[in-house]
Amino acid sequence: MAAKGSTPRSSDGGSESSSVPRRASKKPRYSRFTQQELPACKPILTPFWVITTFTVIGIIFIPIGLASLFASQRVVEIVDRYDNSCVPKASLGNEIGFIQNSETNKTCIRTLTVPKHMKSPIYIYYQLDNFYQNHRRYVKSRSDKQLRSRAGERDTTTCDPEGSRADGSPIVPCGLIAWSLFNDTYKFSLNRKVLDVNKKNIAWKSDKDHKFGKDVYPKNFQNGTLIGGAKLNASIPLSEQEDLIVWMRTAALPTFRKLYGKIEADLEANEKLSVVIENNYNTYTFKGKKKLVLSTTSWIGGKNDFLGIAYLTVGGLCLCLSISFILLYIIRPRHLGDPSYLSWNINPSGHMN
Repeated sequence: MAAKGSTPRSSDGGSESSSVPRRASKKPRYSRFTQQELPACKPILTPFWVITTFTVIGIIFIPIGLASLFASQRVVEIVDRYDNSCVPKASLGNEIGFIQNSETNKTCIRTLTVPKHMKSPIYIYYQLDNFYQNHRRYVKSRSDKQLRSRAGERDTTTCDPEGSRADGSPIVPCGLIAWSLFNDTYKFSLNRKVLDVNKKNIAWKSDKDHKFGKDVYPKNFQNGTLIGGAKLNASIPLSEQEDLIVWMRTAALPTFRKLYGKIEADLEANEKLSVVIENNYNTYTFKGKKKLVLSTTSWIGGKNDFLGIAYLTVGGLCLCLSISFILLYIIRPRHLGDPSYLSWNINPSGHMN
């Protein structure tokens, strides 16, 4: 019998515990990568480098901000909200009934005054407010396969409730996005002379070439009992229906503008522009707003003060911080310690580099 407290031994005289395999260690194997000893940039932020960095950022950002802001200010823009003005007085308070009645005259004439000289091309946009094109179910209600190729005509599983007719024939293009296509129209005239509106090349070229097929034609579109928006010419392929292509690129925010066309003629200051509007699109149900926008462009695009203000704000803040650090360094200087004592300058053996 083994004595109390003694270690049992196996028949070959060895300790019994020695035959039990040891558990593998869970510690990672040593490597320069796991120990973060690989060569890397480890800058020491001295006052000189901090002040220099903030100063350079300020010197670069402020001129860019000024240039962007001046370019935005040179853009001439006319914005006219017409959804309430184009409703007859007799229908005020019953705008939904007016817009849904197919027998009412929805023609509206608006007069716009040109504030400054507008150099061509002048871009025409329609702006919708409180219209959520980013709604999840709305965004999913389309079939990219159907839009891209005739072979995918019957791929309407994601298009409910505007996927197919009662007899099972597919709707092309299907889905709520196409069904709600904007259908207000604008006709412009100046001094009783009609201005042509160019509606070519208003959509992204990549959309026309790759997302909408040249062999796909509208079929059974807006033929049901519930009419959503504009109709499409069944003899023109989807790749050439640019109003549809522009509309199908959904907006990320509830207030958005979409390109309607271009006026390729200059407009002089104080000229009176007459616009005949067909007020067909129903925004009254969801308390939305409709606006007509005419705008020139600059090297940064349309009118957008945010970009210039953002650059000026960041640049000005960096210069203020730079000046503050300079004053702080002069008034209360602080000497740096010896960088050789930093952990990455010490070898694992304990010797300094």
